[in-house]
Amino acid sequence: MSNTWIVAAEKIVNGEGFLDGCLAIEQRLKTQGVAVETLTIDPLKTDWHSPLAANHFRSGCAPVEALARARQLIVGGDVEAVVISGHEPLASGYSREERLERMAIYGPDCPLTQAYNDLAECFIKRQGGDRDLFIRCRDALYQNYLRTYRKAGHPVHRLPAARWLEPVTPLFRGVDCANPVVDFEGRVLLCNDRVLKALKPAALPLLLKGVGLGLLAEDGPGAMEAICDYRHLQQAFDECVAQAGVDVAAAVKDERLLLEVYSCYPVVPMAFLLSTGIASNLTCLPELLEKLPVTVTGGMNLARAPWNNPALNGLVDLCAEIRAQGKHGGVLHANGGLGYRQGVALLSCAS
Repeated sequence: MSNTWIVAAEKIVNGEGFLDGCLAIEQRLKTQGVAVETLTIDPLKTDWHSPLAANHFRSGCAPVEALARARQLIVGGDVEAVVISGHEPLASGYSREERLERMAIYGPDCPLTQAYNDLAECFIKRQGGDRDLFIRCRDALYQNYLRTYRKAGHPVHRLPAARWLEPVTPLFRGVDCANPVVDFEGRVLLCNDRVLKALKPAALPLLLKGVGLGLLAEDGPGAMEAICDYRHLQQAFDECVAQAGVDVAAAVKDERLLLEVYSCYPVVPMAFLLSTGIASNLTCLPELLEKLPVTVTGGMNLARAPWNNPALNGLVDLCAEIRAQGKHGGVLHANGGLGYRQGVALLSCAS
């Protein structure tokens, strides 16, 4: 049984960045007769409610679902190399009206902001908290993202304008639920042991040590009660941990593993930290968030990746940060729809 290795992870955001390294390796493999299977993250232009094409993935969880599929194909011996590709020209490929129409996945009378506000209310009730505590945690999360973003040296002029700090629902501000209007393209190349040995890549290869998925049958406001207890998120995490054979919660709290938690709408990272045992309850979250970075990117609203691609953007940056910081590895979390799809992946430097 072969291991699954990430040998290249690159992106272009609004014309900045490159895919050259990944494309060069793909071409080299094809020249050598190694078939490279492509897994595609669907863009906004693909109807949300249409049937999925083979090897296509849709929702914010799509990148981690694609990782799970890549691992399945490689470990099963079906293919030797897989590329995960996401291309979303959200800024240049649509009019504002078309973007808004296509993003109304629960219909025009139920915007995502309101659906997530209702989900957060349900979550607060399940956790035995109140709105004031939720808002303290929400604000602590944004400050956590902001510290990471600033530490990385990103341009200050790209920070959200003051108007984005104003409420858009009773529980969320603009900075808590933005879907950045940018053009994005990303590629991640994975391979088996044999191909890795032949490639001898310049960048440190990372082992995809575990991938877990928690998928509910239904999404949307009608599934809110099932979503808001996040047992399927815990299931995804437990599956990932079982495959990896690592006490992930302990390694994260000891800062031996980096985190890239899905960060659109604060209820999602709160649910991740609680479901995984990284945090014991909502009350302790603000203090934890003072010390523990929960993203390497600075979060969706600062790192700016669109629609179904935030976790792909996070994966690229997580790979780079593991190498740069010399950490043992990192954990990637993804959330799809209103939260009915959850994915967790663990990357490691060690075999």
